[in-house]
Amino acid sequence: MPHSLILNLTPKSPIYPQFLTGRHLHALFLTLVSSVDKELGTHLHDSKADKAFTLSPLQISKRNSPIAKGSKRGSILKSQHQEAISTGTPCWWRISLLDDALFGKLTQLWLNLNPQQPWHLGSADLYITSIQGTPQSTQPWANACSYNQLYEQASDSERIISVNFATPTAWRQGKYDSTLPTRESVFKSLLSRWNKYSGIEFENLNFDAIFPSFINIHTEIVPDSRSKFIGIVGEVSYRIMGDVEAIQIKQINALADFALYCGIGRKTTMGMGMGRRVRS
Repeated sequence: MPHSLILNLTPKSPIYPQFLTGRHLHALFLTLVSSVDKELGTHLHDSKADKAFTLSPLQISKRNSPIAKGSKRGSILKSQHQEAISTGTPCWWRISLLDDALFGKLTQLWLNLNPQQPWHLGSADLYITSIQGTPQSTQPWANACSYNQLYEQASDSERIISVNFATPTAWRQGKYDSTLPTRESVFKSLLSRWNKYSGIEFENLNFDAIFPSFINIHTEIVPDSRSKFIGIVGEVSYRIMGDVEAIQIKQINALADFALYCGIGRKTTMGMGMGRRVRS
């Protein structure tokens, strides 16, 4: 069962931009895991395989306002910070977990959360004040749904799929990255993770009938100490064209709904490739 959890955080001291990178947030997540299961934390650190979690960049909370810049339907999240986040500034951070085993092992962390315990992000200390796991009107990134529910609730007739790429997204092609959101790159990325974690394998699913019908994207560059990551942000709508079996339409819609949890493309455990389906 995939979970998309929002951790609400308050810094005890300023968080400087050099500690707000994907690498530092990845390290914070492993610290949280190791606090309840050291062996699991070490395993996740050492594993080179596709991992059963994704992370977002750290976001500053804004009361009674949209959670990020962008359209009413979708949004673009802040993927890098030029200035320090001040002491006491309310923040949020999304962690998604793609299998029950990982969620179960972290249950003690969620149940025994101590809002007075500081956690380290670089040179800063911060408190986890609460965790959200269900949808909120001002927080569309929180949710939980079983794989069976995702599949059963997926439409077998809806032909328009709009995807909000909220943090820079790119796909590996050979030795290099590509920022072109083709039907193959987007939906094969979703299919690979669905087949790995859901237990409901989609065999012989063909994407040839999917065509882009609306594109509003631009590229963003996210520098790191070792490299630069270039990815797209914005919205792309795809339309299923022609004579397509209802079961295939249902499977494609299930993949689109799954995007909220699994991310799209590369570096999803470093805050990149954060996306979700949006509807008018």
